Amino acid sequence: MEILESGYYYHIYNHANGSDNLFRSDDNYRFFLKKFKQHVTPIAETYAYCLLPNHFHFLVRIKEEGVIRSTFPKFQTLEKINRNKFISKQFSNFFSSYTQSFNKVNGRKGSLFYKNFKRKRITTEIYLKQCNYSVA
Repeated sequence: MEILESGYYYHIYNHANGSDNLFRSDDNYRFFLKKFKQHVTPIAETYAYCLLPNHFHFLVRIKEEGVIRSTFPKFQTLEKINRNKFISKQFSNFFSSYTQSFNKVNGRKGSLFYKNFKRKRITTEIYLKQCNYSVA
């Protein structure tokens, strides 16, 4: 699995389990973005996103370690490998928080998303432009 590292652009995406939808109402979309802002905005800059009923895409750049450290003081004391896990954990917390609320409101149980969100490091300007065009 691709490790999320500071200073790099990533295409982040995932899909609902089975034939379920991630979003059943406009309120779901708004709440999803609220949770994204709460958990991911402190560690990543968002350049584009696309939310569809059963899946989503984000184009983000993970913030520099110094910026993350100023928001999360404990980040500084973590070893390099744990810093990378911390960044991924912020995304996991986001998905978990949304899932718990979604499940409560909709009377469902279990995982809403495919296990392990997908992430691809963007290594070329061409891929960055394609992601920005297709995600936005």
